[in-house]
Amino acid sequence: MTNPTQAATTVTNLAVAMFTVADQDAAIAFYTQKLGYELRSDVQYGENNEGRWVEVAPPGSTARLALNPPMGSQPGGGGIGVETADVDGEHARLKALGVDVDEPMTAPGAPRMFMMRDPDGNHIAVVEAPPAA
Repeated sequence: MTNPTQAATTVTNLAVAMFTVADQDAAIAFYTQKLGYELRSDVQYGENNEGRWVEVAPPGSTARLALNPPMGSQPGGGGIGVETADVDGEHARLKALGVDVDEPMTAPGAPRMFMMRDPDGNHIAVVEAPPAA
């Protein structure tokens, strides 16, 4: 829905979601070794290289997940959704790896999905991708 009194946005894409994590190296290990994501960025930044920008993503994804240290608070509490064509297969794969996953569910009007958490308590909904049109 558009608002004619508001200027049009120049934003064209949702590209980076961000999670706070207690340990960036441990988070990289979880996302790459357990979930099978790719490490897309791991660079120092700032005047004295005091910051570290880390991004991971599923292979082939244009969207990325930044793994940031907490800014004055506890890690965790964020949430994202990812898609798969095989909810049950992905659930079985992750469960076998010891990932904290809930059982798959189907609710009226919603796609088949399951919830999981990373080691910092961030929530990830694994959702069945809609059929190709």
